[in-house]
Amino acid sequence: MTEQQKVNIQIKEGNVFFAHEMSANFTPTQFSLDFKSITPRTDPRSKQASFLLEHNLVLVEPWHTKMILQVLSNVIKKYEEEFGKIKKPKALATAEKKHKKQIEATEDSTETPSYFG
Repeated sequence: MTEQQKVNIQIKEGNVFFAHEMSANFTPTQFSLDFKSITPRTDPRSKQASFLLEHNLVLVEPWHTKMILQVLSNVIKKYEEEFGKIKKPKALATAEKKHKKQIEATEDSTETPSYFG
């Protein structure tokens, strides 16, 4: 008769983190997935706008990164089958167009600096 081994597992819950942005980089041995959250802060005592930028960095081996891509692809496919195609929100598309126009207007009005008085 064999004795059943007991294992004590402790799970540490991580903090919930909503990411507005993500950047990814790599080295020969790992991928860096940097998830960022930008939150505007209001302080009635200050006239200056302030923002809180938080980020969580996840380092992953290349093979695991490829597995993450497969898992996300499968989940997105299932989501779109159930709820429809994921599209960029109209408000975001409008904001991007507005921002692009502002950049173009700034570029058009930029004068070449003159060093002759």
